[in-house]
Amino acid sequence: MLSPSLLLLLAAASCVHCEELTQPASMVVVLDQTLTIDCKVSYSVSSEYTGWIRQPAGKALEWIGNIYSDGSSAYSDKLKNKFSISRNTGTNTVTLQGQNLQTEDTAVYYCARLPQ
Repeated sequence: MLSPSLLLLLAAASCVHCEELTQPASMVVVLDQTLTIDCKVSYSVSSEYTGWIRQPAGKALEWIGNIYSDGSSAYSDKLKNKFSISRNTGTNTVTLQGQNLQTEDTAVYYCARLPQ
């Protein structure tokens, strides 16, 4: 029988298509101010889709929007006037910008690579 640490190593080594997405651990934003969150990714934003979702405490995940490989984007009808998503193809960074944020916008925000 393999030891648990060896099994973990094998699981990590067997990853076929892994991606890394890095964003800040936490941020504080003053009401009515602008929020900017950068998500640095390990894949080419010119080839892949990236989405943003959020989860307020005790509530379900909520889709904010996506940015596609061609640079076009799509947004939740509810949030399209509050958030915008952009990308930097040179640094493979996807940015979420929010404006006029209120207490109901308090949430954990996630960036995620999307299947095409």
